[in-house]
Amino acid sequence: MKAARTTEYYKVLCADFPDWLNEYINTRELQTQKYISVTCGALYTDLFDSDIFYSSLDHSIAVALVVWHFTHDKKQTLAGLFHDISTPAFKHCVDFLNGDYMKQESTEDLTRAFIEKSDDVLKLLKRDGITVDEICDYHIYPIADNDTPQLSADRLEYSLSNALFIYKTATLDEVKEFYDDIEVQENENGEVELGFKTKAIARKFVLLTSKMSVVYRDERLRFSMQFIADVLKGLKDEGKITVEELYDLKESEVMRIIERSRYKDAFNAWRKAKKIHKSKTEPKGVYYVNHGAKIRYIDPLWNGVRMSKACKIAKKAIDKNLAYDMDYYTYLNFNLA
Repeated sequence: MKAARTTEYYKVLCADFPDWLNEYINTRELQTQKYISVTCGALYTDLFDSDIFYSSLDHSIAVALVVWHFTHDKKQTLAGLFHDISTPAFKHCVDFLNGDYMKQESTEDLTRAFIEKSDDVLKLLKRDGITVDEICDYHIYPIADNDTPQLSADRLEYSLSNALFIYKTATLDEVKEFYDDIEVQENENGEVELGFKTKAIARKFVLLTSKMSVVYRDERLRFSMQFIADVLKGLKDEGKITVEELYDLKESEVMRIIERSRYKDAFNAWRKAKKIHKSKTEPKGVYYVNHGAKIRYIDPLWNGVRMSKACKIAKKAIDKNLAYDMDYYTYLNFNLA
Protein backbone atom coordinates (compact mmCIF):
# COMPACT_ATOMS: atom_id res chain seq x y z
CA MET A 1 0.00 0.00 0.00
CA LYS A 2 2.73 2.44 1.04
CA ALA A 3 4.90 1.43 -1.94
CA ALA A 4 2.03 2.11 -4.36
CA ARG A 5 1.37 5.53 -2.82
CA THR A 6 5.07 6.39 -2.94
CA THR A 7 5.18 5.44 -6.63
CA GLU A 8 2.18 7.70 -7.31
CA TYR A 9 3.89 10.51 -5.42
CA TYR A 10 7.14 10.03 -7.36
CA LYS A 11 5.17 10.33 -10.62
CA VAL A 12 3.88 13.71 -9.48
CA LEU A 13 7.45 14.87 -8.87
CA CYS A 14 8.80 13.46 -12.15
CA ALA A 15 6.51 11.79 -14.69
CA ASP A 16 9.40 9.91 -16.31
CA PHE A 17 11.67 8.34 -13.71
CA PRO A 18 15.32 8.74 -14.83
CA ASP A 19 16.49 5.14 -15.18
CA TRP A 20 20.16 6.17 -14.90
CA LEU A 21 19.49 7.01 -11.24
CA ASN A 22 18.72 3.41 -10.25
CA GLU A 23 22.34 2.20 -10.18
CA TYR A 24 23.19 4.93 -7.67
CA ILE A 25 20.07 4.22 -5.59
CA ASN A 26 20.98 0.53 -5.36
CA THR A 27 24.42 1.12 -3.82
CA ARG A 28 24.80 -0.32 -0.32
CA GLU A 29 25.44 3.05 1.32
CA LEU A 30 22.16 4.47 0.06
CA GLN A 31 20.19 1.29 0.71
CA THR A 32 20.94 1.54 4.44
CA GLN A 33 18.79 4.69 4.42
CA LYS A 34 15.62 2.68 3.77
CA TYR A 35 15.66 1.52 7.41
CA ILE A 36 15.63 5.07 8.83
CA SER A 37 12.33 6.92 9.31
CA VAL A 38 12.18 10.60 8.42
CA THR A 39 10.19 11.20 11.62
CA CYS A 40 13.27 11.16 13.90
CA GLY A 41 11.62 8.52 16.07
CA ALA A 42 8.13 10.06 16.21
CA LEU A 43 6.78 7.07 14.27
CA TYR A 44 7.39 4.85 17.30
CA THR A 45 5.33 6.72 19.91
CA ASP A 46 1.59 7.17 20.36
CA LEU A 47 2.23 10.88 20.89
CA PHE A 48 1.85 11.08 17.10
CA ASP A 49 -0.63 9.48 14.73
CA SER A 50 2.05 8.63 12.15
CA ASP A 51 1.76 5.08 10.83
CA ILE A 52 3.58 5.16 7.47
CA PHE A 53 7.29 4.37 7.34
CA TYR A 54 8.54 6.98 4.87
CA SER A 55 12.27 6.43 4.88
CA SER A 56 15.31 8.60 4.53
CA LEU A 57 15.91 6.80 1.22
CA ASP A 58 12.37 7.64 0.04
CA HIS A 59 13.09 11.28 0.85
CA SER A 60 16.47 11.26 -0.89
CA ILE A 61 15.04 9.74 -4.07
CA ALA A 62 12.21 12.27 -4.05
CA VAL A 63 14.63 15.19 -3.63
CA ALA A 64 16.64 13.86 -6.58
CA LEU A 65 13.47 13.67 -8.67
CA VAL A 66 12.56 17.27 -7.84
CA VAL A 67 16.05 18.47 -8.79
CA TRP A 68 16.00 16.43 -12.01
CA HIS A 69 12.54 17.76 -12.91
CA PHE A 70 13.65 21.37 -12.63
CA THR A 71 17.25 21.12 -13.89
CA HIS A 72 17.83 17.88 -15.85
CA ASP A 73 21.38 18.14 -14.53
CA LYS A 74 22.98 14.88 -13.35
CA LYS A 75 25.43 16.51 -10.95
CA GLN A 76 22.77 18.54 -9.15
CA THR A 77 20.44 15.53 -9.09
CA LEU A 78 23.09 13.29 -7.54
CA ALA A 79 23.93 15.97 -4.98
CA GLY A 80 20.26 15.85 -3.98
CA LEU A 81 20.24 12.05 -3.90
CA PHE A 82 23.32 11.82 -1.67
CA HIS A 83 22.60 14.74 0.66
CA ASP A 84 21.43 12.43 3.49
CA ILE A 85 23.80 9.50 2.88
CA SER A 86 25.42 10.12 6.28
CA THR A 87 22.12 10.03 8.16
CA PRO A 88 22.23 7.70 11.22
CA ALA A 89 19.41 5.80 12.88
CA PHE A 90 16.81 8.17 14.37
CA LYS A 91 18.05 10.86 11.99
CA HIS A 92 18.25 14.30 13.69
CA CYS A 93 18.10 12.78 17.18
CA VAL A 94 21.83 12.23 16.74
CA ASP A 95 22.19 15.99 16.18
CA PHE A 96 20.51 16.37 19.59
CA LEU A 97 22.99 13.80 20.93
CA ASN A 98 25.76 16.02 19.56
CA GLY A 99 24.22 19.13 21.18
CA ASP A 100 23.22 20.50 17.78
CA TYR A 101 19.46 20.81 18.33
CA MET A 102 19.24 24.38 16.97
CA LYS A 103 20.91 23.79 13.57
CA GLN A 104 20.59 19.99 13.22
CA GLU A 105 23.48 19.79 10.75
CA SER A 106 26.18 17.94 12.72
CA THR A 107 25.96 14.71 10.69
CA GLU A 108 26.16 16.48 7.31
CA ASP A 109 29.94 16.88 7.62
CA LEU A 110 30.28 13.15 6.94
CA THR A 111 28.66 13.21 3.49
CA ARG A 112 31.96 13.27 1.58
CA ALA A 113 33.44 10.50 3.73
CA PHE A 114 30.47 8.20 3.12
CA ILE A 115 30.64 8.76 -0.63
CA GLU A 116 34.41 8.30 -0.76
CA LYS A 117 34.34 5.01 1.15
CA SER A 118 31.90 3.46 -1.36
CA ASP A 119 33.72 1.68 -4.18
CA ASP A 120 30.42 1.24 -6.03
CA VAL A 121 29.55 4.94 -5.92
CA LEU A 122 33.07 5.95 -6.93
CA LYS A 123 33.00 3.56 -9.92
CA LEU A 124 29.68 4.98 -11.10
CA LEU A 125 30.93 8.55 -10.74
CA LYS A 126 34.11 7.76 -12.66
CA ARG A 127 32.11 6.12 -15.44
CA ASP A 128 29.86 9.17 -15.69
CA GLY A 129 32.72 11.69 -15.56
CA ILE A 130 31.56 13.23 -12.29
CA THR A 131 33.84 14.08 -9.36
CA VAL A 132 33.06 13.72 -5.65
CA ASP A 133 33.50 17.49 -5.27
CA GLU A 134 30.61 18.03 -7.68
CA ILE A 135 28.08 16.00 -5.71
CA CYS A 136 29.16 15.88 -2.04
CA ASP A 137 27.69 19.27 -1.06
CA TYR A 138 24.21 20.05 -2.29
CA HIS A 139 24.43 23.52 -0.75
CA ILE A 140 26.34 24.67 -3.84
CA TYR A 141 23.22 24.16 -5.96
CA PRO A 142 20.45 26.58 -4.91
CA ILE A 143 17.70 24.53 -6.55
CA ALA A 144 18.72 21.55 -4.41
CA ASP A 145 19.30 23.51 -1.20
CA ASN A 146 19.40 27.08 0.04
CA ASP A 147 19.01 29.03 3.27
CA THR A 148 15.80 29.22 5.27
CA PRO A 149 13.20 30.57 4.52
CA GLN A 150 13.78 30.09 0.79
CA LEU A 151 12.24 27.20 -1.14
CA SER A 152 14.55 24.44 -2.36
CA ALA A 153 14.04 20.86 -3.55
CA ASP A 154 14.91 19.50 -0.10
CA ARG A 155 12.60 21.86 1.78
CA LEU A 156 9.82 21.39 -0.77
CA GLU A 157 10.07 17.61 -0.69
CA TYR A 158 9.91 17.13 3.05
CA SER A 159 7.01 19.58 3.20
CA LEU A 160 5.04 17.66 0.59
CA SER A 161 5.86 14.16 1.85
CA ASN A 162 5.28 15.05 5.50
CA ALA A 163 1.90 16.56 4.60
CA LEU A 164 0.96 13.55 2.47
CA PHE A 165 2.37 10.57 4.38
CA ILE A 166 3.26 11.55 7.95
CA TYR A 167 0.76 14.16 9.16
CA LYS A 168 -1.94 13.58 6.52
CA THR A 169 -2.63 17.28 6.12
CA ALA A 170 -2.72 17.21 2.30
CA THR A 171 -4.03 14.84 -0.36
CA LEU A 172 -2.09 13.68 -3.42
CA ASP A 173 -4.22 16.03 -5.54
CA GLU A 174 -3.26 18.95 -3.32
CA VAL A 175 0.40 17.96 -3.49
CA LYS A 176 0.09 17.94 -7.29
CA GLU A 177 -1.59 21.36 -7.24
CA PHE A 178 1.35 22.81 -5.30
CA TYR A 179 3.99 21.09 -7.39
CA ASP A 180 2.53 21.92 -10.79
CA ASP A 181 2.44 25.60 -9.88
CA ILE A 182 6.16 25.79 -9.11
CA GLU A 183 8.84 27.02 -11.51
CA VAL A 184 12.40 28.28 -11.33
CA GLN A 185 12.40 32.02 -10.59
CA GLU A 186 14.94 34.67 -9.65
CA ASN A 187 14.90 35.90 -6.06
CA GLU A 188 15.78 39.27 -4.54
CA ASN A 189 19.46 38.35 -4.52
CA GLY A 190 19.57 37.53 -8.21
CA GLU A 191 19.79 33.78 -7.48
CA VAL A 192 17.65 30.99 -8.89
CA GLU A 193 15.01 29.65 -6.53
CA LEU A 194 11.83 27.63 -6.77
CA GLY A 195 8.76 29.84 -6.66
CA PHE A 196 5.01 29.83 -7.27
CA LYS A 197 3.18 31.20 -10.28
CA THR A 198 -0.21 31.58 -8.58
CA LYS A 199 -0.67 33.71 -5.48
CA ALA A 200 -3.60 31.72 -4.06
CA ILE A 201 -1.67 28.45 -4.30
CA ALA A 202 1.41 30.04 -2.73
CA ARG A 203 -0.77 31.32 0.11
CA LYS A 204 -2.23 27.85 0.65
CA PHE A 205 1.29 26.42 0.76
CA VAL A 206 2.38 28.99 3.36
CA LEU A 207 -0.64 28.22 5.56
CA LEU A 208 0.09 24.49 5.37
CA THR A 209 3.83 24.66 5.97
CA SER A 210 3.52 27.24 8.75
CA LYS A 211 1.35 24.81 10.71
CA MET A 212 3.75 21.94 10.08
CA SER A 213 6.67 24.15 11.11
CA VAL A 214 5.22 24.28 14.62
CA VAL A 215 4.85 20.48 14.70
CA TYR A 216 8.55 20.13 13.79
CA ARG A 217 9.45 21.81 17.08
CA ASP A 218 6.42 21.34 19.33
CA GLU A 219 6.64 19.86 22.81
CA ARG A 220 6.06 16.29 21.61
CA LEU A 221 8.86 16.26 19.06
CA ARG A 222 11.39 18.27 21.08
CA PHE A 223 10.86 15.93 24.01
CA SER A 224 11.00 12.79 21.87
CA MET A 225 14.17 13.73 20.02
CA GLN A 226 16.05 14.71 23.18
CA PHE A 227 14.75 11.65 25.01
CA ILE A 228 16.02 9.31 22.27
CA ALA A 229 19.31 11.22 22.20
CA ASP A 230 19.76 10.81 25.96
CA VAL A 231 18.93 7.10 25.81
CA LEU A 232 21.49 6.66 23.02
CA LYS A 233 24.04 8.62 25.06
CA GLY A 234 23.41 6.37 28.05
CA LEU A 235 23.87 3.25 25.92
CA LYS A 236 27.05 4.71 24.44
CA ASP A 237 28.48 5.60 27.86
CA GLU A 238 27.69 2.09 29.08
CA GLY A 239 29.47 0.52 26.09
CA LYS A 240 26.30 -1.04 24.67
CA ILE A 241 26.36 0.87 21.40
CA THR A 242 28.74 3.17 19.57
CA VAL A 243 27.94 6.26 17.54
CA GLU A 244 29.52 4.51 14.56
CA GLU A 245 27.03 1.63 14.88
CA LEU A 246 24.15 4.08 14.52
CA TYR A 247 25.23 4.49 10.88
CA ASP A 248 24.99 0.75 10.21
CA LEU A 249 22.16 -0.57 12.38
CA LYS A 250 18.49 -0.45 11.47
CA GLU A 251 16.26 1.55 13.81
CA SER A 252 14.47 -1.69 14.68
CA GLU A 253 17.81 -3.18 15.75
CA VAL A 254 18.66 -0.17 17.90
CA MET A 255 15.25 -0.41 19.57
CA ARG A 256 15.90 -4.04 20.43
CA ILE A 257 19.10 -2.94 22.17
CA ILE A 258 17.15 -0.29 24.10
CA GLU A 259 14.51 -2.84 25.11
CA ARG A 260 17.21 -5.05 26.63
CA SER A 261 18.71 -2.15 28.59
CA ARG A 262 17.91 -0.38 31.84
CA TYR A 263 16.03 2.20 29.75
CA LYS A 264 13.38 -0.34 28.74
CA ASP A 265 10.61 0.90 31.07
CA ALA A 266 11.12 4.58 30.23
CA PHE A 267 11.28 3.77 26.51
CA ASN A 268 8.05 1.77 26.62
CA ALA A 269 6.34 4.51 28.66
CA TRP A 270 7.33 7.02 25.96
CA ARG A 271 6.10 4.69 23.21
CA LYS A 272 2.67 4.31 24.88
CA ALA A 273 2.27 7.98 25.91
CA LYS A 274 -0.74 9.79 24.46
CA LYS A 275 0.02 13.28 25.73
CA ILE A 276 3.08 15.25 26.78
CA HIS A 277 3.09 17.53 29.83
CA LYS A 278 4.51 21.04 29.87
CA SER A 279 5.20 23.58 32.58
CA LYS A 280 6.75 27.00 33.01
CA THR A 281 8.39 25.79 36.22
CA GLU A 282 10.92 22.99 36.55
CA PRO A 283 9.16 19.68 37.29
CA LYS A 284 10.66 17.56 40.05
CA GLY A 285 11.47 13.86 40.02
CA VAL A 286 10.80 13.30 36.32
CA TYR A 287 12.74 13.38 33.06
CA TYR A 288 12.19 16.70 31.26
CA VAL A 289 13.44 18.72 28.29
CA ASN A 290 13.93 22.47 28.42
CA HIS A 291 15.40 23.96 25.25
CA GLY A 292 14.38 25.11 21.79
CA ALA A 293 14.83 23.44 18.41
CA LYS A 294 15.57 24.35 14.82
CA ILE A 295 12.94 26.59 13.24
CA ARG A 296 11.99 25.20 9.85
CA TYR A 297 9.76 27.54 7.89
CA ILE A 298 9.22 28.68 4.31
CA ASP A 299 8.50 32.15 2.93
CA PRO A 300 8.31 31.26 -0.77
CA LEU A 301 8.46 33.42 -3.85
CA TRP A 302 5.42 34.35 -5.88
CA ASN A 303 6.59 35.68 -9.22
CA GLY A 304 9.88 36.78 -7.67
CA VAL A 305 8.39 38.42 -4.54
CA ARG A 306 8.36 36.94 -1.01
CA MET A 307 4.87 35.98 0.06
CA SER A 308 5.41 37.74 3.40
CA LYS A 309 5.64 40.97 1.38
CA ALA A 310 2.99 40.14 -1.19
CA CYS A 311 0.25 38.74 1.05
CA LYS A 312 -0.94 39.89 4.49
CA ILE A 313 -2.50 36.51 5.23
CA ALA A 314 0.76 34.72 4.49
CA LYS A 315 2.74 37.17 6.62
CA LYS A 316 0.35 36.68 9.53
CA ALA A 317 0.73 32.90 9.30
CA ILE A 318 4.53 33.12 9.17
CA ASP A 319 4.66 35.60 12.06
CA LYS A 320 2.40 33.37 14.18
CA ASN A 321 4.64 30.41 13.42
CA LEU A 322 7.82 32.29 14.37
CA ALA A 323 6.20 33.47 17.62
CA TYR A 324 5.58 29.91 18.83
CA ASP A 325 6.75 29.69 22.44
CA MET A 326 9.32 26.99 23.24
CA ASP A 327 10.33 28.48 26.60
CA TYR A 328 8.88 25.84 28.92
CA TYR A 329 9.61 22.41 30.32
CA THR A 330 8.23 19.32 28.60
CA TYR A 331 8.04 16.02 30.48
CA LEU A 332 6.54 12.61 31.05
CA ASN A 333 6.15 10.93 34.42
CA PHE A 334 9.25 8.74 34.45
CA ASN A 335 12.96 9.18 35.03
CA LEU A 336 16.12 7.91 33.36
CA ALA A 337 18.27 7.86 36.48
